[in-house]
Amino acid sequence: MGHDRDVRNAQEDLGRDNVDIELVAYGPGLNMLKLESSVSALVVDAVGRGVKFIACENTMANMKVGKADMLPNLGYVKAGVVELMVKQQQGWAYIRP
Repeated sequence: MGHDRDVRNAQEDLGRDNVDIELVAYGPGLNMLKLESSVSALVVDAVGRGVKFIACENTMANMKVGKADMLPNLGYVKAGVVELMVKQQQGWAYIRP
């Protein structure tokens, strides 16, 4: 998970309490948030460091997976792309891997 290095760098450089990080997963990226994901340990570790992971419910429906198939402690939004648009309008920086 290449994002992990970026997230750690941001938290270390800015201070964990000084930066909010939200990772929005949709399309093929949603696979990283499934229970059987090869990066599930990294996701769980990042959640423990305060990173928010958001899953797109539209993608979940298309993949025919439910919340029971996903890692614990995730957030959910109807459309991941809309979540990104809203966050950018609110002034969040959009970092694309």
